[in-house]
Amino acid sequence: MSKYLITSALPYINGVKHLGNLAGSLLPADVYARFLRHEGEEVLFVCATDEHGTPAELSAREAQLSVQEYCDAMYRTQSSIYAQFGLSFDHFGRTSSVPNRVLTQHFYEQLMRHGYLVERPIRQIYSAEDGRFLPDRYVVGTCPKCGYQAARGDQCESCTAVLDPTDLVAPRSAISGSTDLEVRETDHLFLRLDGLAGPIRDWVDQHHQWSRLTRSIALKWLDEGLSERCVTRDLPWGVPVPRAGFENKVFYVWFDAPIGYIGATKEWSDQAPHERDWRAWWWDASDVTYSQFMAKDNVPFHTVFFPGMVLGTREPWTMARQIKSFNWLTYYGGKFSTSQKRGIFLDDALALFPADYWRYFLLANAPESDDSRFTWELFAQAVNKDLVGTFGNFVNRTLKLIEAHFGHVVPEGGAPGDAEQRLQDDCQRLTGGYREHLRHQEFRKAVQVLRELWATGNVYLDRRAPWNLLKTQRDEAAVILRTAINLIAYFAMAADPIIPFAAGTVLDALQVNDRERQKWLVTIDLESYRPEQEFRVPDLLFRRIDGTEIVALRKRFEGL
Repeated sequence: MSKYLITSALPYINGVKHLGNLAGSLLPADVYARFLRHEGEEVLFVCATDEHGTPAELSAREAQLSVQEYCDAMYRTQSSIYAQFGLSFDHFGRTSSVPNRVLTQHFYEQLMRHGYLVERPIRQIYSAEDGRFLPDRYVVGTCPKCGYQAARGDQCESCTAVLDPTDLVAPRSAISGSTDLEVRETDHLFLRLDGLAGPIRDWVDQHHQWSRLTRSIALKWLDEGLSERCVTRDLPWGVPVPRAGFENKVFYVWFDAPIGYIGATKEWSDQAPHERDWRAWWWDASDVTYSQFMAKDNVPFHTVFFPGMVLGTREPWTMARQIKSFNWLTYYGGKFSTSQKRGIFLDDALALFPADYWRYFLLANAPESDDSRFTWELFAQAVNKDLVGTFGNFVNRTLKLIEAHFGHVVPEGGAPGDAEQRLQDDCQRLTGGYREHLRHQEFRKAVQVLRELWATGNVYLDRRAPWNLLKTQRDEAAVILRTAINLIAYFAMAADPIIPFAAGTVLDALQVNDRERQKWLVTIDLESYRPEQEFRVPDLLFRRIDGTEIVALRKRFEGL
């Protein structure tokens, strides 16, 4: 049996992330992990905070904390937020961990041994006012390719072009804003990606199942030609470079960050060394199917840069079989902006609505084939129509009707007929499609089928109208309502990867035990929830969002 290793792009440590980060990596990775666990597969879902590089140092400076203090505080904050969103990591680690430092230095040693790292002098921007060399992210300016005026010295956030600080037009220091910059010579290490271009292309060519977005980005890099890439920086914070003359340098954040997937697994393994073996997932592990989830700006590093590092070690590390990449989630067509206070960040999102509201909307509108828009109007529509009007309504009216006429037990009497058999066949067909979409990481399609599955329950109930039979054909009404309460349990189990909190509330109310929940969707039996079993009616699962609230929310988050 194959084991499934799942990683999400590592969220930067500098601050609370916005909805786009959740939609473009963390959430779909969680849904896939939950789905596979329900399918009975062995799953390891790991992630970590990305704590090195200039964003951490700049944010710590702004917060008037040491970098270590800042990272410690933000790790606790981010961990709490992700738990509240129901992200089911087997381990959520840190790239600043000892295992990651040791592994990063091991990669360095192997790449150096095989001739894929070379030391070269470079001319780097130095700020006289700051009294230091400025690593790429400490330099901002205008992108020479698209004209974006706040491009960083390593990559333009607008067009995703990979840059060097000296490429920028009108560069300035990100620390002081000074334009009094000069170029000085300093020694650094370079990864010889040009010497690895052939093996990288061979590896990419093996993966025709990747999405068009993933493959197009990887092939664009390869077709344009790979060049040496600097993998060290003049920074005090990061993984030290174990090399004479490099005592004041650390590895480039994009060198140690992807190794952080392995480092996080090592952290997880070290917590129970007699029960877990990280090497079973990462070292010569032919039985492991590895899926990575990320937004499109991370794709070059996961399809070219990190694979090149792995191939250059000439060691049998596990490499990704599936790379699921996502386009952008926009806020009314524009970018989320921390500085402009535009868009919704995860702490605000949780304060406004329960996690399931966000999970459902973001998956129903996952930016898989193109950018997708968040608007309060679309959000309210998804909540009101699907969660309140379809799933929530079916649960509430079914259980309330049973409670009123049969008490808090599953109705007894009668036998299923042709209508129930057709219903079961319809559910079986829809469930097959739902499972296939989730297995193929097609999240929008999966939610569409889940919505259709819920709708079958309401259609069945409306057509059979048990409320009209309670006095004259009570046994027939009992059959219908017994079928409907079985549907509730079934719908909740189906919904668990998408909206786990509401699903858990429903299954708890129906007193469905862990063993029964593990059956999940493999076989459908609308008579499995037997007569006389007790249940309780839960509080309303979801609430409507009205027009007045939408207006207020638009105003609050429209930005400066």
